[in-house]
Amino acid sequence: MRVTNLYESKKPVISMEFFPPRNEKAAGTFGTIIDKLAGLDPDYVSVTFGAGGSTRDGSYQTVKQVMVDKNLPTVAYIAGYGLGPDEITDVLDKYKELGVDTIFVIRGDKPRGDEFTPHPDSFSHASDMIAFIKERYDFTLGCAGYPEGHIECENIEKDIEYLKLKVDKGAEYVVAQYFYDNGYFFDYVEKCRATGINVPIIPGIMPVYSVKMTNNLSRLCGTAITDTLQRRLELVDADDKDAVLNLGIDFATEQCRDLLNKGVAGLHFYTMDRSKTTTEIINRLRQENLL
Repeated sequence: MRVTNLYESKKPVISMEFFPPRNEKAAGTFGTIIDKLAGLDPDYVSVTFGAGGSTRDGSYQTVKQVMVDKNLPTVAYIAGYGLGPDEITDVLDKYKELGVDTIFVIRGDKPRGDEFTPHPDSFSHASDMIAFIKERYDFTLGCAGYPEGHIECENIEKDIEYLKLKVDKGAEYVVAQYFYDNGYFFDYVEKCRATGINVPIIPGIMPVYSVKMTNNLSRLCGTAITDTLQRRLELVDADDKDAVLNLGIDFATEQCRDLLNKGVAGLHFYTMDRSKTTTEIINRLRQENLL
């Protein structure tokens, strides 16, 4: 399954993202979660890859589970920070043998803790890794974009320059990091098109799952919690899990409705390995004949 074929032939494309279960308890419920979300008939799913290769075995097993056991079209992430060329080719060879056709390439972050030592020949930038992979494999490659700018980048214009470099090196589609103001996304796409980036740019959707998670992710990713969202969060008790979850469903549905009405090529849901929120959002959009 090559993602670019989907974006060329179908609109909107619905995709979902998972991460490898982090413990035995999570592993025990993961299959049920996948089954529930598979019932929504997503066009494809993606599986993340831990910092410094920390989940490489778990990522492989999760890709195998969703792609082979659950028969879902699957994109495999690779995060290259700290990995040497031989380690990257080892990972990619295994994905190729499994039948993966599309790889989502990110630099990745430094693993937490001081004990990690990066390989001396590891890639400093996603664009370098994309070029390395493109020269050696026939994968379709995707990459990340940042509508509010990458948290480490000096400004949005420079960030788009880096995205252009990734596309020039071989990335064929972009999934944009989540945002809580659709204006950020549409402004970003306009600027990207003006610089000659013409590949599909897909909005990432991160519903509010909890107030704590939303605040933590905002700090880590540099995504602004807009005044509109903040006011709505203040109207609910942060400890009332159901109220917060319902707020997140309502807000994300409103975002998706606007994005779809304005013609986006797809929606990419960060499920956080949960099923209820994404299921409710997609069902609402289908009831409105938007999907």
